[in-house]
Amino acid sequence: MKRMYLTGVVLLALASTPAISMAQDKVEASVGADLVSGYIWRGQDLGNVSIQPSASVSYKGFSLSGWGSVGIDKDDTKEFDLTLGYSTGGFSVSVTDYWFNNGPQYFHYGAHNTAHVFEAQVGYDFGVVAVNWYTNFAGADGVKANGDRAYSSYFSVAAPFRLGGLDWSAEIGAIPWETSFYNNGATGFEVSHISLKATKEIKFTDSFSLPVFAQAIWNPATEGAYFVFGLSF
Repeated sequence: MKRMYLTGVVLLALASTPAISMAQDKVEASVGADLVSGYIWRGQDLGNVSIQPSASVSYKGFSLSGWGSVGIDKDDTKEFDLTLGYSTGGFSVSVTDYWFNNGPQYFHYGAHNTAHVFEAQVGYDFGVVAVNWYTNFAGADGVKANGDRAYSSYFSVAAPFRLGGLDWSAEIGAIPWETSFYNNGATGFEVSHISLKATKEIKFTDSFSLPVFAQAIWNPATEGAYFVFGLSF
């Protein structure tokens, strides 16, 4: 779910903070992968050592991207996400289709027979701080205690800064209302992600460098704590 993390024990993920961008006049594409020792998404532990490939194509502010996670442990859930988005200036909006292999197969889209979760996102990156809101609107969403669809939501605030020659990001994320989708059953407003992340590029040659990061993550709602390290290719 779009948060790529190596942990001692990711995203976002994410927590996935959109960058400020202007609509380009030509098609641009990218491909990459992260190697992670664990998969933490919005404060939740979703797996152990994983390879997380990604690919995207964009044109004039519109983008289509794919992202996946495959755990080294055979019992880890496999994930495949597709995101259609649009961004202009600091504003971004997107729809993501998350799919997991621990339920019905990929082409099952029934209201009560699917492993897909569909999420809408809207956000704005002000430069000094980025704010994002996410809401599940269809698929295998969580429910409230009375059994009604929860329209499970999550919002985050992230602030980048530079310190000691490294790029840093501080982030806080919370669940606004009751849902079984997060934290094994959120009963109401819960802060589920507090993190501090440092990123550095290790330069090997003039044309090749390897981004690495270290990150501390806390989930006050579940009393979880993780220390993270990651590699990006």
